[in-house]
Amino acid sequence: MHDADEEIREIKKEIIESRGLTIKTNNLINSLGADIKSIAKRQAGYERRFNWNGAVFLVTVAAISFVGLKLASDARIREIESEMSSLRRQVTELETDLADETRRAEERARAETRASRFYDLIRRQRRSEVVSGYPEITEENLSQAEEAFFRDTYDRFRLDLSIAAYQNGLELMRNERYAEAAEKFQESIRLRDEAAHIPSVKYQLARALRQLGRQSEAMVYARQVIEQQVDRELQDDATWLLSRCAEELDDIDTAREALRTLIRRWPRSALARDARPHLRELTRRAIRGRQSSDG
Repeated sequence: MHDADEEIREIKKEIIESRGLTIKTNNLINSLGADIKSIAKRQAGYERRFNWNGAVFLVTVAAISFVGLKLASDARIREIESEMSSLRRQVTELETDLADETRRAEERARAETRASRFYDLIRRQRRSEVVSGYPEITEENLSQAEEAFFRDTYDRFRLDLSIAAYQNGLELMRNERYAEAAEKFQESIRLRDEAAHIPSVKYQLARALRQLGRQSEAMVYARQVIEQQVDRELQDDATWLLSRCAEELDDIDTAREALRTLIRRWPRSALARDARPHLRELTRRAIRGRQSSDG
């Protein structure tokens, strides 16, 4: 009986321990379930965050890629635009060069045509036409050789025409056609005013103007002949002519001064012999004139 009670106590004890173990196990299971739920929640939150982070990452990568692509595209567009601008400038420069070259070719062709015509005038000795046409031909696009040849020919023809006009003037003077002679002498001077024969032309022009009653103009040319050093043999004649013109204008003082210069500078001149008595006559006239004015 005693053994049975012990067994019963043992069984109760085991039952109590089993019940306590069951409660503890149940508590552990409940705690584990709670932990599992918490872990599941955290896992779900992590997955949501991961998904959001992934989406944000993808959006960020996409945005960065888009921005990079946009920058690269803009850079390429700017590069292409720069190349196009450079090409347009090159095209413009080439078009300008082509237009200039075309213009030069046209000018050269026109110059060759006119130079050929001008040379034909030279070959036919058309001096007047060559001289009158020279300023126009110099405006053309000529070669250096053409310019030199035309310039030398122009100068030579001017000299020929100047001499011819001078000779024509002398012939007209011999025929007492003084107005026409003066025009020829003036033409001779215009054609080549620096030539060696121009002092003679001016002297003859002064003579013609005196015959036309234009003594004041004649005196201007006479003085130019006196002052020049190219043909000194004309200086005494021009001085005598200056004196006669001044006397005819009743400018006795200038006439006397010219005669004094003639006697002093060219004492051996044939005109100096005539100048001495004439100077005395002019001096007497000057004295009589002063006496008359004083009276």
